[in-house]
Amino acid sequence: MNRDAGALRAAAQPVEALFELVGDANVVLVGEATHGTHEFYALRATLTERLIAERGFAGVAIEGDLPDAAELHRYVTGARDGAVDDALAGFRRFPTWMWRNTVVRDFVERLRARNLARPPERRAGVFGLDLYSLHASMEAIVRYLERVDPPNAAAVRERYACFDRFGDDPQRYGYTTELNDNANCRAAVHDAMRAIAERARTYAAVDGVAAADEAFITEANARVVADAEAYYRTMFAWDRSSWNVRDGHMNETLHRVREHLRTTRGSDKIVVWAHNSHLGDARATRMGRQGEVNLGQLARERYGDEVCNVGQFTYDGTVTAADDWGEQHRTMNVNPALPDSYEGVLHSVGPAFGLDLREPRVRAALGDARLERAIGVIYRPHTELASHYFSADLVHQFDVAVHFDRTRALEPLDRVELMPPGGEAPETYPTGV
Repeated sequence: MNRDAGALRAAAQPVEALFELVGDANVVLVGEATHGTHEFYALRATLTERLIAERGFAGVAIEGDLPDAAELHRYVTGARDGAVDDALAGFRRFPTWMWRNTVVRDFVERLRARNLARPPERRAGVFGLDLYSLHASMEAIVRYLERVDPPNAAAVRERYACFDRFGDDPQRYGYTTELNDNANCRAAVHDAMRAIAERARTYAAVDGVAAADEAFITEANARVVADAEAYYRTMFAWDRSSWNVRDGHMNETLHRVREHLRTTRGSDKIVVWAHNSHLGDARATRMGRQGEVNLGQLARERYGDEVCNVGQFTYDGTVTAADDWGEQHRTMNVNPALPDSYEGVLHSVGPAFGLDLREPRVRAALGDARLERAIGVIYRPHTELASHYFSADLVHQFDVAVHFDRTRALEPLDRVELMPPGGEAPETYPTGV
């Protein structure tokens, strides 16, 4: 262990060197071992700003819902005015602190200020990759169509009416489909998606990048509805199909965002912010052995050497998390990592550093598979080994690892959770990541 730690210390680089470590990648995936650590969010923000300013990156895609992220996109690109808190107001469901926090707020303000000093076609955007927004996406689509295409708005509204009998809770739809196959809703969401896609170019033909952005967001929302229907329909299945639907959706959405950015901004370079569990290659973890895929694996398969995959880790400290679904967030102490885990090994190297996992000496020092920790929006320190550790092969999971030995809790904008009763399922449900 000491010899391996010495080799890792010799290879360790300052955290600030991450900009150089990602090299000339066009798709930079930046993960996090928890959803509530300040240092993880702050490093992502700093790296993203430099990539936008110095390497022509055109946007950031987040593990958040499309309609909520669309409000941030409009704000940072100057398509809407008002206060930053208003732009963040869409993130009202548990866990609100994932995006309603001080680091994201400050990043959004800086990005908007930079964007407004540039022409519209050079303004970096913000896009949501997730699919939990079944009803919110339907509502956003109809509102948009009522402005630009009222006849199509009426037709799409009629198609989406098949969900009315299930109320506002999409999990009820998913549970009901186990008992009674709702083929009508499946057909309806795909019919609506095709109808919107056929007219998308017409909607985008209005002069200006903002019009093209709105048409793209609407078409993307239609795809969210179709994939969310499939997700909730498979949520109660005994297999892992719902996870694969979710990460498959993220992968396809990322690809379409890149195409849109290439068309409107002349650059398809993008940063992705999500949990390590989504961005670390699933083939190097137990997930792959269970038949699961994730965005990191799919992006590598699709884009090859264009991708640089960064994982972030911590040994101990504090984290913002909750005890269970929908409960109040709080600052929780993070247990010191298990000695033989990756975090335990990295603890012996230094307080904060980066490692290029593509280097032979680093790969040799880290050796074979070990336990790795993942804390989502829920943290259960008393059952941590069973609840938060899994087997992984770090050097095949990521290209770069960043370790902060002691970290602190992310600071939410809200003292209490804002989620109203009922409504959409919580973000990251049911996995916590």
